[in-house]
Amino acid sequence: MTTQGNGSTRVSDFLLNCFVRSPSWQLWLSLPLSLLFLLAIVGNTILLITIRVEVSLHQPMYYLLSLLSLLDMVICLTVIPKVLAIFWFDLTSISFFACFLQMYIMNCFHAMESCTFMVMAYNRYVAICHPLRYPSVITDQFVVKAAIFILARNALLTVSIPILSARLHYCGGNVIENCICANMSVSRLSCDDVTINRLLQFAGSWTLLGSDLILIFLSYTLILRAVLRLKAEGAVAKALSTCGSHFILILFFSTILLVFVLTHVAKKKVSPDVPVLLNVLHNVIPAALNPIVYGVRTQEIKQGIQRLLKKGW
Repeated sequence: MTTQGNGSTRVSDFLLNCFVRSPSWQLWLSLPLSLLFLLAIVGNTILLITIRVEVSLHQPMYYLLSLLSLLDMVICLTVIPKVLAIFWFDLTSISFFACFLQMYIMNCFHAMESCTFMVMAYNRYVAICHPLRYPSVITDQFVVKAAIFILARNALLTVSIPILSARLHYCGGNVIENCICANMSVSRLSCDDVTINRLLQFAGSWTLLGSDLILIFLSYTLILRAVLRLKAEGAVAKALSTCGSHFILILFFSTILLVFVLTHVAKKKVSPDVPVLLNVLHNVIPAALNPIVYGVRTQEIKQGIQRLLKKGW
């Protein structure tokens, strides 16, 4: 906190107070959270190196998977080390700039992740519903254009959230009842009207994430319809297995998001610490599952990882 010339106070940093009503959660959560973080970073690093060194994995589908892994790692590195520093060393202070930078990265990269899932669903749709056109539609050039679209759309459409929050007048307390600098957790400390911030957060989330989920659902509906028409023996199982890994990751990503939204809607019936916990887990669980799901279910990646580990030994 700093004092201005007119006697009023201006916030220069914030204090992150994670679990106000359940402080003991920090103790039992620190170990599994650190293990999930380690798994996410090591697993995604191995996955990226495997795709990089294995020539057989130099395909559009695996390039998109690489982008997803990079996004997961950035989100984890932005959020989890600070949370663990709070748990282990009680380092609750975060600067004004760092707080809003973290807010922007979380909003931006989660939207990028959702958009990447949508492009991956389109990739599966073309592969199964239009297999003859797949080589001409899903090319390396398509992946480059898709990556530019993912980065540009979400970087531009989410930047207004931290900017508006940073421009608010923080004249009172500086204790954020959260482990991270979530938009509304920070904005409610302001003395100004935050209605626009709430509306922007709601509209932005449902416009970006909602439209992606609708297109993903549409893609898989068309895939399922096409698969059920296949009459060749084993064709249905083979077609669905190619979508399995992707669908599992989308399911985890969407489920955590849905539970988080529902706990906010029913906040009078659940502890306020539950949404805080879900907010933290949403930044690490999908990232930790990504390399496991693809490493176990995708034969080419599994074999590539095995060869990479043998070379390492």
